[in-house]
Amino acid sequence: MAVAGLLASAVVVVGGPVAARSVSAGLAPTPPMGWNSWNRFGCDIGEQMVRETADAMVASGMRDAGYTYLNLDDCWMARGRDEQGRLVPDPVKFPNGLKPVVDYVHERGLKFGVYADAGSTTCAGYPGSLGHEQVDARSFAEWGVDYLKYDNCNNDGSPAAERYGKMGRALRESGRPVVFGICEWGHERPWEGWGRRVGGHLWRTTRDIADSWASWTALLDLQVGLEEHSGPNAWNDPDMLEVGNGGMAEHEDRAHFTMWALLNAPLIAGNDLRVMSRPTKDILLDRDVIAVNQDWGGQQGSRLRDDGEQEVWTKPMSDGSAAVVLLNRGLSDREIGITVEVIGLPSASKYRVFDLWTKQEEETADELHARVPAHSVVAYRVWLM
Repeated sequence: MAVAGLLASAVVVVGGPVAARSVSAGLAPTPPMGWNSWNRFGCDIGEQMVRETADAMVASGMRDAGYTYLNLDDCWMARGRDEQGRLVPDPVKFPNGLKPVVDYVHERGLKFGVYADAGSTTCAGYPGSLGHEQVDARSFAEWGVDYLKYDNCNNDGSPAAERYGKMGRALRESGRPVVFGICEWGHERPWEGWGRRVGGHLWRTTRDIADSWASWTALLDLQVGLEEHSGPNAWNDPDMLEVGNGGMAEHEDRAHFTMWALLNAPLIAGNDLRVMSRPTKDILLDRDVIAVNQDWGGQQGSRLRDDGEQEVWTKPMSDGSAAVVLLNRGLSDREIGITVEVIGLPSASKYRVFDLWTKQEEETADELHARVPAHSVVAYRVWLM
């Protein structure tokens, strides 16, 4: 991780010129973890909610599990800019402005993120940053912002790389290290190079997620083939988590979380952290599954086998082990099995097999096999013995 960070910070290419030792290089050596307001709250946000959420991130153990960023999404702004052309926090939702809220979040050992848009207005109709990149980046720096989710609504049709490049440059010139999330929905394939060139640390590969099994599994399919484009400080992002928002059963939430972990997706929770159920908390705080996502090697998991409604996914880990997920997308229980030989581990007489969710451990000579319930996963980590 240290080596990757040093290499990443050496040179950043932005639209041609080289910016040495950018303040924003190396900020995401592992996929970012945190929370975002949109999936649960939409525009119903405000100062008290942010303070309570920050407290909940600490009290629940989420901060200590690695969930670092508390991110405000759309609708935090006033409808117009001030006389100097600066963004203004909504005076009703944030009567004291954003700086005291940011300070409160920082005091609790967390980082703060905001939302802006690479168009004339945001998706909800608030002022966009197109043509205002420098002044907005300066405002974010003055407030102490650590993360920017930069959306793509109401743009002028110019190339995304051009529009996102302007904000990436402005963030670097602001002098404050800011994780730059490119929310361009994958239309112009930022993973193929321009996402890195403009200083992005992660980029959306899909449309927005919804709180349903059908939605996240459709987004999962879109990740196949993108594995080579993901790695430290440059992550494919299939959108935020819906775990705990009520649209799915517990086993479906668990499957969703497992697959996002295997994909090295940013783990950005979107539920109401102040009233988490025990099952939701157990899913989001599972250290063994989080460890798969945060493995310093940064190699994205991939689909090894597709039998229609039954699939096998695997991810090589930096310690030489492999994570393996048996996914049942069908409506009834199914037996799923695979030989250890094909998951990429060297040949051995025995393998140690650890079930990431049940915490049971066993040995096998050649095969991983389980009866997987409908809309569920069985997830293992496998080592040579």
